[in-house]
Amino acid sequence: MVERLNHCVYYVKYHMVLCVKYRKKMFLTDEVVKYLVELCHGLEQRYFLFFDSIGCDKNHCHVLVRAKPSYAPSDVMRIIKSVTAIKLFEQFPWIKNELWGGEFWSDGGYIGTVGEGVNADIIRRYIEKQGKKMDKNQMRLIDFK
Repeated sequence: MVERLNHCVYYVKYHMVLCVKYRKKMFLTDEVVKYLVELCHGLEQRYFLFFDSIGCDKNHCHVLVRAKPSYAPSDVMRIIKSVTAIKLFEQFPWIKNELWGGEFWSDGGYIGTVGEGVNADIIRRYIEKQGKKMDKNQMRLIDFK
């Protein structure tokens, strides 16, 4: 969907992968995953981010997010990581015992641009299947170079 601002029309969408620090398995309970999804949707109005899909698998999270063009991709990732980390530590204090040093997310991550159409549909389906057991015949994201 094309977005509009005062002086421009744009369509900017990213596929991002955020990894938990030390690859700790923090997304084992539905409660943590649901809270992360709520936090991301809470960022939408404040930062003009629009989350298309969010999926977590044990130690990492995939998001398909649209952003306004004034944000660099690294800014979008920084906003998501910083706000969600603070709120997750507040909501689930036991996480601090698992992750020493006070950081929830790893420093790096993956950011890729996504066009609408078949490419976005493939990534969207992949994200939605995060955390579910893979069928041996299921194609992996890496198969779509």
